[in-house]
Amino acid sequence: MALNNSQYDEIFRSYDAKQLKAQHQLEERTKAAYERSPELKALDASIAEISVASARRLLDGDSSALTELKAELKNLRTRKKALMKELSLPENYFEPVYECPDCKDTGYIDGKPCHCFKQQAIDLIYTQSNIKDILARENFSTLSLDYYSDSNINPATGLTSLATAKAAVARCHEFVDQFDTTFANLYFFGDTGIGKTFLSNCIAKELLDSGHSVIYFTSFQIFELLSIGAPADKWNLHQQYEALLDSDLLILDDCGTEVSNTFTVSRLFQLLNERALLRKSTIISTNLSIREFRDVYSERIFSRITSSYTLLK
Repeated sequence: MALNNSQYDEIFRSYDAKQLKAQHQLEERTKAAYERSPELKALDASIAEISVASARRLLDGDSSALTELKAELKNLRTRKKALMKELSLPENYFEPVYECPDCKDTGYIDGKPCHCFKQQAIDLIYTQSNIKDILARENFSTLSLDYYSDSNINPATGLTSLATAKAAVARCHEFVDQFDTTFANLYFFGDTGIGKTFLSNCIAKELLDSGHSVIYFTSFQIFELLSIGAPADKWNLHQQYEALLDSDLLILDDCGTEVSNTFTVSRLFQLLNERALLRKSTIISTNLSIREFRDVYSERIFSRITSSYTLLK
């Protein structure tokens, strides 16, 4: 997504800080290990010394001495590994611990932006997309089905409230498990306070944890954005809309409670249609019935929803 120079600088400063933090933590761990075992410190010094000697011999063309040095180096590393085991230190103890092990807190993998860079850009553009505090409370591990009745039966489906909730949760797990292989969208509808937003947050948490980018909007927020059109806002609007299209998952929560008009509804259809063409998944939740949703958002959006979304009541 498009970022201006100051935004790039802000993100890369954060990566510099992360790398410095990882290096500092490594130095502290190393110091603590050496204090526990002077032998470990001596082994590391010998390994470093022989590694330098091997490089010098190689540059001098003395290949005959390399075999002996390599054997000695192997023995030292074997002893170090055994000593670390005796000290109950993991094998990766002397490696930096990065917030993102995929890019090692550089922001890029093979010259392309890492998923963590992508999410940082989203969080920079949309402060409201940073829902990680909420997700710490609302996720699959904290989800409880105790709130749903096992005796209240829906005459339209013949299922109890508990059975309906279990089926919805199972579909959400399936959505997450197949996210990288199967393009899908979800549409949650039903009364207030029955778990629609909670399930959306469960999915968001799983996908964020697996390195995907997620944007969360309430209907008020998305329609406020879509209504922006003043020339002074064009740069920010372009960035925001591009991020909306580019995010792996877009969550539109509580649709139907905002004040919309023909222009914003048309923009919403454009957004949903372009994301579908890009095969970018979307989750919509609403308190409206199917008929009410169609009346509020037009036949075009209703048709898009019913044709390409899994409807979960």
